Amino acid sequence: MTDIIVDLIITLVKIGFILAVTVGFFAPILTWVERKQSAIMQDRIGANRADIMGFRALGLFHILADALKMFTKEDFIPDGADKVMHTLSPIIALVPAIITFAVVPFGGQYTLFGKEVSLVISDLDVGLLFVFAIASLATYGYVIAGWSSNNNWSMLGSMRTASQMISYEVAMGLTIIGVLMVYGTMRLTEIGAIQENFFRWGIFLQPVGFFMFFTASIAENKRIPFDNPEAESELVAGYFTEYSGLKFGMFFMAEFIEMVTIAALITLLFFGAWHVPFLGTATLISLFDFLGATGSNIVAMLFHVGVFFAKVTFFIWVQMTIRWTLPRFRYDQIMNLGWKILLPLSLANIVVTGIIILALA
Repeated sequence: MTDIIVDLIITLVKIGFILAVTVGFFAPILTWVERKQSAIMQDRIGANRADIMGFRALGLFHILADALKMFTKEDFIPDGADKVMHTLSPIIALVPAIITFAVVPFGGQYTLFGKEVSLVISDLDVGLLFVFAIASLATYGYVIAGWSSNNNWSMLGSMRTASQMISYEVAMGLTIIGVLMVYGTMRLTEIGAIQENFFRWGIFLQPVGFFMFFTASIAENKRIPFDNPEAESELVAGYFTEYSGLKFGMFFMAEFIEMVTIAALITLLFFGAWHVPFLGTATLISLFDFLGATGSNIVAMLFHVGVFFAKVTFFIWVQMTIRWTLPRFRYDQIMNLGWKILLPLSLANIVVTGIIILALA
């Protein structure tokens, strides 16, 4: 009975940590980063007007101002809209982005107070398949948002969303088949553990797969240069044209949390997960043997969590840089890239990977 309670507490702590990092930290801070990074790139000051008693803190108080505005702004539902589905759609879009982190490990396995603790909420055998299955559900949220709004621009945006996300889900799924072939598992904890060997990082074993996966992921998240479902110059705001207040904010939160998910998956599949080159877990723990078994494991755990989220932060920065560097693609260009370039390349990558594995067997 005691072990069950301890396991429950550990699971709740991990859930709380993930929610605090994704929803409590990354989602709000990225609203500031979005504006501040673009301002720096464009030689502007950026958001800096919100203050508390004269202190502006580089514009960070805009996060609080935005949150207050979202909670207090009128929740407008247009005439003729389906009120129930109009309300549910932002929730359907947001929740899958959070749930995917249930199987994403943010560290290895450690011995704490005589108990083995793995830094993942649920270590599924089909963890990678779970990520794709849950993430694809967000499509329904965006499609329903456009349909339930009773607005032609919203409907056009939702149709673009459906066609784009379905198109790139095919390519994105095929780009990681090479990773599964190389590592021989869909369990994300095992993929991360294998990359303790620097020369077995996914970027070395599947370099083409990395670039294709990164491209397809950005398209899946509808970020510039793939933001045709929103396309302010064409569709006002696309599928969420008729949204305001907190529901409008939930769509933005979903987009930012998906950025974190993309960065976490890239880190986990291609860039060594929580590992540092040439510094194995056993070596790291041995450096702090003077702290005892539990103390050295705690240090290793904190170090690995820090390394993992440092890599995640870097790839979030890369996505932000792309967003403020490239112009929007035309819709036909987006479809051509997905079906005529990424799809054939991903299939070719699978064939070449299979040939190399057979040759080395």
